[in-house]
Amino acid sequence: MCAVRIYDLRQKEVINSCNCKRLGFVGDVEFNIHDGCIKAIIVPGPAQCCGLFGHSSEYVIPFDCICRIGPDIILVDINEQRALVKCT
Repeated sequence: MCAVRIYDLRQKEVINSCNCKRLGFVGDVEFNIHDGCIKAIIVPGPAQCCGLFGHSSEYVIPFDCICRIGPDIILVDINEQRALVKCT
């Protein structure tokens, strides 16, 4: 079993293998507090107005949608419209 630190995940770029689109870098991780397992990775969504006003949405990517974690990138297989949620 290979251990991965959260810091290391944040340094990796997330790419959707369905369309080879770069989604961005991991911004946060969602955990199950009962067993300590990662439920999802969270990537900031598209920026508003040339990036001046931040992000109003984010990609919540379930851990089972991760295809491969490499040295520099994380390959995921997601439907972007379903994974994109509004920030609260």
